[in-house]
Amino acid sequence: MSNKKAKSSEVPIKKKVAKEAAEWGKSLLYAVVAATIIRLFVFETMLVPTGSMIPTINPKDRLFIEKITYTAREPKIGDIVVFWSPYVDERAQTMLRWFDKFMDLFAPRRFKGHVKYVKRLVGREGDVLQIKKDEQGQYRLYVNGEIPESLKNIVYEPEGIFEYPELINWFVEASRLRKDLIAYQRYLQDLASKQGAYAANLVASVVGGIPQVPLGIPFYEAYDKIYADINISEYIRNAPDGVTVTVPEGFYFFMGDNSKESFDSRYFGFVPKDHVIGRPILRIWPFQSFGPVQGS
Repeated sequence: MSNKKAKSSEVPIKKKVAKEAAEWGKSLLYAVVAATIIRLFVFETMLVPTGSMIPTINPKDRLFIEKITYTAREPKIGDIVVFWSPYVDERAQTMLRWFDKFMDLFAPRRFKGHVKYVKRLVGREGDVLQIKKDEQGQYRLYVNGEIPESLKNIVYEPEGIFEYPELINWFVEASRLRKDLIAYQRYLQDLASKQGAYAANLVASVVGGIPQVPLGIPFYEAYDKIYADINISEYIRNAPDGVTVTVPEGFYFFMGDNSKESFDSRYFGFVPKDHVIGRPILRIWPFQSFGPVQGS
């Protein structure tokens, strides 16, 4: 009799345990779903691997990104913006931590292999940009003939497309040849003879695909789609007082505050509006630098 009573008393306990386990499972599932929705539509984080935004943002800073604001309005000139790179960035992928790689699994499929960049918005569609010396002899960015108030304290270097208006076309042409090392090297040699060794080395360092620089950016894979409806040479032109850049409809132009060390739109060109992710509002790491980002 005692054995029967013991067995009968175990049944309700097992049922209770199974019920509690099911409730915990549901709660965990709801939490995962909620976290995924928040990650996709409200917030996310990013690790900054480079010093392109020094002193505003430093290497190894982890930023908390808010994704709602720019669905309601466009970013303004001077805003710090996080966006997807317009292309697959092979080198930057190697800098990602396991957490960032995991979080990027939730990103739209079309951005697979792309990485997050954080830069300052300096040009919107229709804006005409020039980098010229001001009255003190410092290079400043002029937007539609004036230096925006939000950019007055930033010195910008006239490099990239402001030095070589055809630079993006060179990147695209070189990247088409990258898998054929002999043809690629011939292209670089021809570019060096016409434009100088610095231009050829710049293309090789960015496009990659050579023994010295194996990783780089396969520009043509993305730019054939991004620039399918525009002739980029019509928007980047030589002028009597320097190169002028006009931002096409549907695009933005971003630059880093640390101009000498920033790989930005001076090199990769215009960024489609739909590549914008959101606003970095908070620095959450390192702890001693915890605080707001925008307005810095």
